[in-house]
Amino acid sequence: MANQIYDNFYLSNEIEDQYNSHLDLQSFCTVDNTLEGSAGMLRKINVYKATDGTEKLTMGNGNSKSIEVSYTPHEYRIQLAQNRFKYYDEQTMTDPQLVPVGAKHMGTDMFNTVNKDIYGEFAKATQVAVVSRFDFGAFADAQSILALENLEDVTIFAFVCPADVAELRKELKDTLQYVEAFAKNGYVGTVAGVNIYTKKDATAGSIYMATKEAVTLFNKKGTETETERDPNTRENSIYSRKYYIAALTDETKAVKIFKGTATAAQETTVTSGTTYYAKVGLGYVKVTPKSGDNPKTKGWYTIA
Repeated sequence: MANQIYDNFYLSNEIEDQYNSHLDLQSFCTVDNTLEGSAGMLRKINVYKATDGTEKLTMGNGNSKSIEVSYTPHEYRIQLAQNRFKYYDEQTMTDPQLVPVGAKHMGTDMFNTVNKDIYGEFAKATQVAVVSRFDFGAFADAQSILALENLEDVTIFAFVCPADVAELRKELKDTLQYVEAFAKNGYVGTVAGVNIYTKKDATAGSIYMATKEAVTLFNKKGTETETERDPNTRENSIYSRKYYIAALTDETKAVKIFKGTATAAQETTVTSGTTYYAKVGLGYVKVTPKSGDNPKTKGWYTIA
């Protein structure tokens, strides 16, 4: 679609808010600016996970196993995100707002693209807290799944869609009704020590809670721009591009808080296409079945 311009001299421009979300997810992940290579090249990244080790003990007995952390190498391809804005000299004479609006949206569109990939990595969380409602207890249970020794010294955040924030406010009203900021505008702020961030395009019914160590954004050159001009036709082009990889690099630092039900597996052989989870504390962690595994005797669960 060609640029829409105005022929009238007196212009009144309203710039539509085209951000999918104003929440900058780059500030919620570890940023590594040492990425080398070109678009399409593979990079191996170690993704960490922990085994379950919680046991019910009787007097005089101790643990027979420990929680163990391991990693699996994953391959990611370097992404090249590029956009282009084209315009003619004559168009800028007709509508002086054309170039500023177009250039601004180049940044907005790039922001939306990278943000989507970062959120997609948080959404790969393999640890799950299954809850019936989003309340204080849901966040307390989710924190118990994180591989953290001292929660008080760690910044934990969660991305919540507006509809789920509304539910959270209703669930917490008895707890927060005496907080002045809540009385004025429904402020939530933190729940069980977790910083709540409203993300308008977050997935409804699923809340992703994590620390900055969960996802790493590997940058090659940041964002670069380039311009070109055809003097014969007076056509101008502006390019912006970014080389990057967004990756879930530590699975132990992210938890999905999900409204659903965990059901103990009854099948004795692994069913193709089924995702299985092992019980870990007050939550569950995704497992990778091996040949000959018996989901029932392993004590695995399915979540829906």
